[in-house]
Amino acid sequence: MRILHIDNIMIRRYGNTKVATGRKLFNGLIRNNHKVLEFSDRDIAHFEAPLNIKPLGFSRSNKRLIETCENFQPELLLLGHCDIIRNETLLEIKRLLPGLRIAYRNVDPLWDPPVLEKIRYRLPVADAVFITTGGEPLKQFLTGRNIVSYMPNPTDPCVEDQDNAAKTRFDRDLIFCGVGNTSDDRYPFVKRLHDTLDRELRFDSFGMHGHPAIWGRAYDDALAGSKMGLNLNRFEGWHLYSSARISQLMGNGVLTFLSDRNGLQRFFGEESAAYFGDFDDLVRKIRLFQADDGLRSQTAANGQAFYREHFSGERVVQYIIETTMGMPYSHEYLWQDESYR
Repeated sequence: MRILHIDNIMIRRYGNTKVATGRKLFNGLIRNNHKVLEFSDRDIAHFEAPLNIKPLGFSRSNKRLIETCENFQPELLLLGHCDIIRNETLLEIKRLLPGLRIAYRNVDPLWDPPVLEKIRYRLPVADAVFITTGGEPLKQFLTGRNIVSYMPNPTDPCVEDQDNAAKTRFDRDLIFCGVGNTSDDRYPFVKRLHDTLDRELRFDSFGMHGHPAIWGRAYDDALAGSKMGLNLNRFEGWHLYSSARISQLMGNGVLTFLSDRNGLQRFFGEESAAYFGDFDDLVRKIRLFQADDGLRSQTAANGQAFYREHFSGERVVQYIIETTMGMPYSHEYLWQDESYR
């Protein structure tokens, strides 16, 4: 299938990139043998802006997208983080290519009002919407002509390229990476963990409490040297929701601690991840896995194997394609019942 993938490819970060869902989906498209082309709206806007005047670059990025579609003739547009692209542009492309379908995916949390605005903005043009939260909240985005579905955070062996489950030597025992906001539930939670555990094990957190966030190679190296990791969302209790951090931890074979409030037990049980109910439960389980490296290694290996099989970029992006195009499913996707129309 001819697919145009529109996302922020982060060319201008010159290698100091954040781990991007779009890159994993693009790799999955290639591995599934689709004819795929990338369009990076922010980078095109920057390169096309006369005299570095941003608004002129935005307009030209939209014109270049139309030109790209006329040249490439895609059957499907897959939209990621491409806020510069206007709906008017996408409607014009649909006019030029009457059989075209548009899929939009958003991996940000639904408790954040700007995220809701971004999703609602795309509803008039998107034939299908994919979100990393499941359940009833998805129904608010139904228009009567679209499909709204859950999607898991994908992993990719070219991105999550470590096998920490098999390692025995580490730089640290526990890691957490997440930009801190004092209004988040996890902000005081992480501080309390440091106060409790710092004398017992090597615990590093990045992005809050005076410790800068890390990206690019520094982030890769931090994950590669970590035995266990915390997958703490800003707020817990949203059905099937997790930040993309879960794919980075489990995909690399880092033993992953998950809140038991999000329903992820549906996908992987206690043999593949470490679930906790509250602070004391988390501390107890951290100590358990710290003391039993065989249990840590086996649980992490189970989680990595499961995640790489069922939530690979190839499988997630093929689900997006088949759902959007109304095709029969080529796999028994574990989450396919989390789809609404």
